[in-house]
Amino acid sequence: MALQFEFSDRLKQLPPYLFIEIDKARREAMAQGRDIINLGVGDPDQATHKIIIDAMKKALDDAGNHHYPFDAGVPQLRPQIAQWFKKRFAVNLDPATEIYPLIGSKEGLAHFPLAFINPGEKVLLTEPAYPAYQAAVTFAGGKIQYLPIKASNGFLPKMSDIEDAKNAKAIIVCYPNNPTAAVADRAFYTELVRVCTEKGIIIVSDLAYSEVYYDGQKPPSILEIPGAKDIAIEFHSFSKTYYMTGWRLGWVCGNAQLVAGLAKVKSNVDSGVFNAIQHAGIAALNIDPAEIEDMRRDYQERRDALINGCRSIGWKIDPPKAAFYVWARIPAKFPDSMSCAKAFLEQADVVLTPGVGFGKSGEGYVRMSLTLPVERIHQAVERMAKVLA
Repeated sequence: MALQFEFSDRLKQLPPYLFIEIDKARREAMAQGRDIINLGVGDPDQATHKIIIDAMKKALDDAGNHHYPFDAGVPQLRPQIAQWFKKRFAVNLDPATEIYPLIGSKEGLAHFPLAFINPGEKVLLTEPAYPAYQAAVTFAGGKIQYLPIKASNGFLPKMSDIEDAKNAKAIIVCYPNNPTAAVADRAFYTELVRVCTEKGIIIVSDLAYSEVYYDGQKPPSILEIPGAKDIAIEFHSFSKTYYMTGWRLGWVCGNAQLVAGLAKVKSNVDSGVFNAIQHAGIAALNIDPAEIEDMRRDYQERRDALINGCRSIGWKIDPPKAAFYVWARIPAKFPDSMSCAKAFLEQADVVLTPGVGFGKSGEGYVRMSLTLPVERIHQAVERMAKVLA
């Protein structure tokens, strides 16, 4: 007879991981032979660019890449990141001390609290939020104080809430935001840097969606703000920009001491990013900018198809300025976001993400992902129209 084991207290504190639960429901529906349109998990549907794949193939043939990566990885990667960052944000980064490669930005965000958050210390977290932030703080033993973000304030936290927070060690922000797709401007970051510097609060910025924006409105980096390097660290990802979600490659940059703390944690729990993937990342950073513009045009076409389609069936939704998500207030006929998502899955074979899965402040909304072709988005709208009729 198999023994029964009890989960640790920290694991018990976590709710079921949202996207796994959604995918479970989707798979069950597909097993019944139903044609499911998945607007749930945000995983780009396009293939990784050929130049990136070719670089990976070449690196695989080099036996020198078959060993432990260790340390900060392939020497050429960090200078390439610094060069890309300078061109994109007009910010200078020291490749040796202010940049560190990650096995995807999610991994770095998960490990960062272990470097600076002691058990019981408070971390401020905007809500609704990407669920991985809660898990990261919980595993480090930190205490979360949620900062509700609302449409009335552009889904930005109120600066007064941050100023009034007592004994906070860090704050986690994500703009362009997952799930709301809201964007923060330089004025917001300027005030955030000022307040956090005065209060000694570490700023953790997740900028995974920096290159997915619309109408030419580029989201800024917090590191553009004078003094930000004294207090802030920023996480970047190859996943969304280069269709590399499965490759697991990202980087962290900013304050050298914060970068060093995360690097020390990583040196004890992993052996770095496979070198061949790092060489693929170098190729990605040098890709033709026209390819990235094509990606943005594609998502904008999809965004407009979904927004206009939903409006045509009576569902009024504001278009996002960035990220590949649409954050929509649920139609009045549904009492909550879970019942809304359930109805669209059961009655229309369309998967949406219930807003409450991102925290109680997400109640009353659903998130829809733009990671499907326009044709499937049109089909989804046609199906949803029957539910809303």
